[in-house]
Amino acid sequence: MKINQHPPQEEIDQLKRLLGKGQFSLVFKNAETIIQNYPNSFIIWNLLGVAAYEIKKFDYAIMSYKKAISINPKYEHTYNNLGLVLRDQGKVDSAIEAYEKAILNNPGNALFYNNLGALLSEQGKNNESIEACKKAILLKKDYPEAYNNLGAILRDQGKISEAIEACNKAIFLKSDYAEAYNNLGAILRDQGKISEALDACKKAILLKPNYAEAYNNLGAILRDQGNIYEAIEACNKAVLLKPDYAEAYYSLSFSHNLKGDLENGFKLYEWRLREKRFIARTPRKYLIWNGKKSVLGKKFFVYEEQGLGDIIQFARYLLLLKQKGAEVTFRVKTKMHSLLKTLDEDIIFVEDDPAQNNIDFETPLMSLPFLFNTNLDTIPSMTSYLQANHDKVKSWCERLTKDTFKVGICWQGSKNKIDFGRSFPLSLFESISKVPNIELISLHKGEGENQIKDINFELTTLGDDFDAGENAFEDTAAIMMNCDLIITSDTATAHLAGALGCPTWVALKKVPDWRWMLEQNQSPWYPNMKLYRQKELGDWDHVFKIIKRDLESLIKQEKRIK
Repeated sequence: MKINQHPPQEEIDQLKRLLGKGQFSLVFKNAETIIQNYPNSFIIWNLLGVAAYEIKKFDYAIMSYKKAISINPKYEHTYNNLGLVLRDQGKVDSAIEAYEKAILNNPGNALFYNNLGALLSEQGKNNESIEACKKAILLKKDYPEAYNNLGAILRDQGKISEAIEACNKAIFLKSDYAEAYNNLGAILRDQGKISEALDACKKAILLKPNYAEAYNNLGAILRDQGNIYEAIEACNKAVLLKPDYAEAYYSLSFSHNLKGDLENGFKLYEWRLREKRFIARTPRKYLIWNGKKSVLGKKFFVYEEQGLGDIIQFARYLLLLKQKGAEVTFRVKTKMHSLLKTLDEDIIFVEDDPAQNNIDFETPLMSLPFLFNTNLDTIPSMTSYLQANHDKVKSWCERLTKDTFKVGICWQGSKNKIDFGRSFPLSLFESISKVPNIELISLHKGEGENQIKDINFELTTLGDDFDAGENAFEDTAAIMMNCDLIITSDTATAHLAGALGCPTWVALKKVPDWRWMLEQNQSPWYPNMKLYRQKELGDWDHVFKIIKRDLESLIKQEKRIK
């Protein structure tokens, strides 16, 4: 039997025709029969892999592709197909290896470079992914898929203008390219161009009516507009079209939480764990806690996820586990240990995972609200649950000696996609600075700090030693305890002030992050916090006018009490 022996060409062509018609189960059945007689036909093994992939027999597909490659290592299309199924299984390193081998066997194939670019992007290797996409475009100048892929990667890098240019180029080359319109809509949303984003997304749906990803994107855009029920309807359409669509369920959670339906919101929030970016780090099945089993005396391992604000806000749930008798270990950034240790002296903070035989239950931090059946009535709301370092509080008290009403301020969070619209210019504090006996104290460090040099009002800055140590927020927390009030944008600073129990006012964009919900001016998470909301998107002037009015009233009240 020859090593490359294949069935008659008409049988191969028939299988390909059936694949083209979407009759994947029939292809799988027929190819399995054919391969019995032609076990060394790498073409049939490849087609069998394609059919197995389409009917979700992923392990079988991987086996088939590897069999084809073992017979003919030069058959580059199999490497490409193997890369696709490995990518979908979250085996990104193996998928990249498959694409690199495909390129090695056929360095002139633009498709392989384009697929490799998408994978490298998933690994966060954006510079390498951009090079791969540009190589694809160099090999095939009129390649709309590569331009669209490039646009998505540039978006992840925050290069919004370049991303829009790439997507527009894709659309220019392929005017009915629904995926490029959808991608463009997502990028325009990041830029805050909500109406244009909506138009692009609707165009994608017009071109491809059963496009689940576009309905999901539409839901996010409608949510940004404050059209919560329409947003829910769009995401429901997405999951109707694609029942296992984790990203759409996850997006639905934001809308439910925004309208205060935390019970359903946190339940849907669990779908994030099925997204590709989370698959590599989800709880082992035998370690999952269902919220009902006794944890008394059990070793409960929790690990951080998402940003510093999330860590601070939801660390309170570690106390609930402790109250149930669990021995709690929390894996979190080392720089957060000093602050978080003030939660409870018995909670253990680590930077690496404990050995598996030292864990009874395991969960990511952001799953705890769901596991504790959190709703508006059961939020573990505490006046304070973190403490500032006593010595640092005293030290900063000795430095902040003016007899003033001290207001700690923060105006910007880290620059990323979610930051758009939630930060505001430092210059907005100018009118507040003119309130008699006010001292504005900058709690800000990092991006946006350079705005200080451009203001024309007094602002107390804290020197190079402010939070210069290895422990995050130690000085910030101590200074907050020396302030009469904190005024901040939606950043980790707001959560820290709330967790310390400081009187805190948070200025929010019209449709804020889900945790602040809509309309109410008090936060159910932080009793000492007041929320100031935009009436119109982007209108911070009105927000600060109300803040100034309330501040003047507060100071008058303080004087009467004294």
